[in-house]
Amino acid sequence: MAQSLRLPDRDRLSQKNQLPTLRAVTGAGPISLMPPEPMPRGPSLLRNSLALLAGVSAGRSEHEYLPGECIFLQGQPANAVFFIEHGEVKLSVVARNGKQAIVDILGEHAFFGEGCLAGEPVRVATAVAVQRSIVVRLEKRALLGLFRRVPVVAEEFITQLASRNLRMQADLADHIFNSSEKRLARLLINMARIGPRSADFAPIPRTSQETLAEMVGTTRSRVSFFLNRFRECGFISYDRSAIHVHRSLLTVLATGQADEPAPDPAPESPCA
Repeated sequence: MAQSLRLPDRDRLSQKNQLPTLRAVTGAGPISLMPPEPMPRGPSLLRNSLALLAGVSAGRSEHEYLPGECIFLQGQPANAVFFIEHGEVKLSVVARNGKQAIVDILGEHAFFGEGCLAGEPVRVATAVAVQRSIVVRLEKRALLGLFRRVPVVAEEFITQLASRNLRMQADLADHIFNSSEKRLARLLINMARIGPRSADFAPIPRTSQETLAEMVGTTRSRVSFFLNRFRECGFISYDRSAIHVHRSLLTVLATGQADEPAPDPAPESPCA
């Protein structure tokens, strides 16, 4: 006779403590995950960090990458951290069966490749420039020395990692609990970097539906279907170079609909 799985005492206690809070936050309906607001960074902190990084001589190099050009490959030795001075970089992972997943798309003034600081011997992802990008390479030893000499750079670095870790935890829960329509809405909001108290919309450089589908974990046809619905409802708009995300898209995350909508000729509209 099969035995039921028993959680360790500490895990059962953690589950017992979390469930009342979860019910209080989410109510009786399905879980609705709002995108976390980015951690605030003062302009002076970022400006100082950029100036200090520019002042590093030993162990620092700068390179310009064209769209689609590879910065490093999954499996290559990890011995440096990178900083995006200008442009956008895509991080992706390829499984043994050849399937690819896009982990993140990072914009200006973002660090990446930080796994080497934790002892990561090889790269666990591939980094590719999405658009023309200027990327600074900082050797591990040079960056650690800068952290010790100038704590403000370490503060900026830790702030970015903490914010990214918070977002990735929310992304994991989002994939578990929410439909692909909500996941796409949340992805667009994160890419536009808007929050409940932010400006009405922010432009996103035009991104292929294949890329969005890989990030959401669905098919390109479903992404096309949902984007058309969002546009019909006035949640997003297009021009020749960008997607404009409006604050009204947040209502898709706030609704109680968590089931996958059927692709029939007259689907239920989220703007009804």
